[in-house]
Amino acid sequence: MCKLSFYYPRRGILMNAIYEKGTMKVPIKAWLSLDTLEETALEQAKNVASLPFIFKHMALMPDAHSGFGCSIGTVAAMKRVVVPAIVGVDIGCGMCAVQTSLTIHDINPHLKTIMGEIRKFIPVGFKHHLGPQDPELMPDANNMKFVVANEYQSALRQLGTLGGGNHFIEIQKDSEGFIWIMIHSGSRNLGKKVADFYNKQAVLLNEKWCSSVPKKWELAFLPMDTDEYKNYMKEMQYCVDFALANRKLMLCVIQDILIDVFPSVSFQPMINIAHNYAKMENHYGENVLVHRKGATFAGEGTIGIIPGSQGTKSYIVKGKGNKESFLSCSHGAGRRMGRAQATRELNLEEEIKKLDDQGIVHGIREVSDLDEAAGAYKPIDEVMRNQADLVEILVELSPMAVIKG
Repeated sequence: MCKLSFYYPRRGILMNAIYEKGTMKVPIKAWLSLDTLEETALEQAKNVASLPFIFKHMALMPDAHSGFGCSIGTVAAMKRVVVPAIVGVDIGCGMCAVQTSLTIHDINPHLKTIMGEIRKFIPVGFKHHLGPQDPELMPDANNMKFVVANEYQSALRQLGTLGGGNHFIEIQKDSEGFIWIMIHSGSRNLGKKVADFYNKQAVLLNEKWCSSVPKKWELAFLPMDTDEYKNYMKEMQYCVDFALANRKLMLCVIQDILIDVFPSVSFQPMINIAHNYAKMENHYGENVLVHRKGATFAGEGTIGIIPGSQGTKSYIVKGKGNKESFLSCSHGAGRRMGRAQATRELNLEEEIKKLDDQGIVHGIREVSDLDEAAGAYKPIDEVMRNQADLVEILVELSPMAVIKG
């Protein structure tokens, strides 16, 4: 195994690379120390870098950690195939953020009341709306024939719901004292149904073709000239669009709640950025299908969002268009320990104190809540330092109140 490090003096950035001749088809370029990466995450990355159709190199973002079949924080360009497992199950999951005209002094006396109203009108966890939402808010499903068509009525009740895990709603403040709304959510059960359906099809087809990709890698693929590829790409894009519609509806609900309290409040245009998708792009002179799993687009001038963990800072950023990362950056802080490990090893009182000392309105009450505590995640300031050649920080945001799924 060959380990390489590249230093960029003018940027002060150290990028690591790893390449195993004879097994890996391309190198892995990582914006973090490979010594700090979990062994399972590194093995998953090596598997992706060993796929016969991978292009140029694989990029690992500084928030990389183990995932299902593929490490979170993966950016991989493929020639003429899609790998549903690299896109993942929460297709189109992403972030949106909006700056308001409100200040800290405006919102402080009303913060707990506002968070209570948000909880009242936005279902979290596995909960859905009791009835369908307005179909006009949904992406056009007229040409959808398979999973989306079957799940459409259920999706109408999922629209405008937060979900569980690391999904969140935060009220934040910037350095000038203005209040921001930030939402992290995805395509809910619709995305999972699409992902599971097409991954199973890919597995069956790969077995039929006696694919050279080992089944245990869980990286089954669909070639571009198959109907399954075309159907997956169409339904995947629908899930990306649905995830955006989902975030938009939640944002509208929160804005209406703020308007009820502050009738003269105004809002800046929404910033939106997605992760967990595949898109055809041109890199190094070739058209390739770029898979981003837990990574976001950071083309030159692109405005994006990189959230921290519960109780830590988040960032509005501008992409620098780094070609070596396939114009990508991290999607967040990234886990440093799994959920079960976090509930075993983190101290409940200490994690609550971290939030209380900052005056953050939060929902950590029990040991089971520790899976989303700040201590379960990598330090966001370190993650941002590691990707200084990928993005420029525009706005630094600090949390005031958070709702976790």
